[in-house]
Amino acid sequence: MLSRREVLQRSGIGMGALGLMGVMDQAGLLTPGVQAANAPINPLSPKFPHFEPRAKRVIHLFANGGPSHVDTFDPKPKLNEWHGKPLPTQNLRTERPTGAAFGSPYRFRQYGDSGIPVSDLFPNVAQCVDDLCIIRSMHADVPNHEPSLLLLNCGDPRQVRPSMGSWLTYGLGSENQNLPGFIAMCPGGYPIQESQNWQAGFLPGVYQGTYLDTKHTEIDKLIENIRNDSLSMANQRRQLDLLRKLNEKHLEKRGFDPQLESRIESFELSFRMQQEAEDAFDVSREPKHILDMYGPGTQARQILIARRLIERGVRFVQVWHGEGQPWDNHDDIEVNHRRLAQQCDQAIGALLKDLKARGLLEETLVIWGGEFGRTPVVELPKQGSNAGKINGRDHNHWGYTTWMAGGGVRGGYVHGATDEFGFKAVENPVHVHDLQATILKLMGFDHEKFTYHYAGRDFRLTDVHGHVVQELLA
Repeated sequence: MLSRREVLQRSGIGMGALGLMGVMDQAGLLTPGVQAANAPINPLSPKFPHFEPRAKRVIHLFANGGPSHVDTFDPKPKLNEWHGKPLPTQNLRTERPTGAAFGSPYRFRQYGDSGIPVSDLFPNVAQCVDDLCIIRSMHADVPNHEPSLLLLNCGDPRQVRPSMGSWLTYGLGSENQNLPGFIAMCPGGYPIQESQNWQAGFLPGVYQGTYLDTKHTEIDKLIENIRNDSLSMANQRRQLDLLRKLNEKHLEKRGFDPQLESRIESFELSFRMQQEAEDAFDVSREPKHILDMYGPGTQARQILIARRLIERGVRFVQVWHGEGQPWDNHDDIEVNHRRLAQQCDQAIGALLKDLKARGLLEETLVIWGGEFGRTPVVELPKQGSNAGKINGRDHNHWGYTTWMAGGGVRGGYVHGATDEFGFKAVENPVHVHDLQATILKLMGFDHEKFTYHYAGRDFRLTDVHGHVVQELLA
């Protein structure tokens, strides 16, 4: 006798199949805009977006804490002229008190055929400047880490909403069924806001990012419980088949339950990962010239892992610089920014060159930036870590820089501008929601139609905002 679930599946309208034609919400309605005729049951199976995508996968290099744009990719000669003097215009409101102009301690040089200036913090990235699409007019809503992180990652600064990686794996699935579709790597622990940065929100839990602590090099520590030393693969498979049958019987009584569906799939994915994860995360299998190109250290290793993952079909890889907010340099910015850049510059430059050499850059969107920038004026000393110091910058959401490369963006291009001192975006400003809308466009989605029905309304990553910045597209 066939179960209710098997009858539905053999009729072509099983819950899993319907979920992939447009993942159903709790009311049983199909989410608009996701198409996949005759789709298999696995919710991570590849799906078709609204139109032909320019990019098929994303590597998001997250400089969490807020790197200074006026010290990296947005040179301000006027700022150096006014160093140590109050700006001729009033300082904008920031999180902490600020004082006089603080000229950049770094030297800028022009690179490539485009002649775009980049600071000496990033000499290796600068060699790839003709592939970079540099947005110098980014702006967010507030100068605080927590809401700005959630705004960038999830489209809302406060409410529980799905992250961008979750949206994209929901809409596109994954090209590799033996690895998670969305992976977030952060060495040493969580960033601020922890797992909320890669949460699935109200989407089925299978689309949540899988976190890896990349300070570990041993596979058993990098991915907990990846091996089962007590059972053979065959016995694990029998045990998992029994568990699936029990879960499916439970599901039959409850009707459509995306959380239970996700739990069933998570067990299956964990089993399948044993076959491929060890190979994907073992960078020692790379040839010596590749290892030398990326360089030593944790950043090099995790950025190389990111390339290996997208090469194996993982849809969205987020690479955080480290625990907490390492780029949040309220003092000693010359020392700290240089230290941080030295940890990742060689590897980021290598990633761009490596992807290009392998023919992967055209279909891989690489994004670099933080949740906001830093002030062009000095942060005034206060009690605490920077007491007595006048050599750092406060948070600045009024104007900052993000760059993208590959994936259909316009290389060797600078978009927008901050004012002559670098405080506020004044030319072609790009809000975070505009950036998200443009990323979705590159991935094949109309951000206004890419929705999920929840709590009585259709939600989207860009909320009710955002415009595609056409100038950023190649």
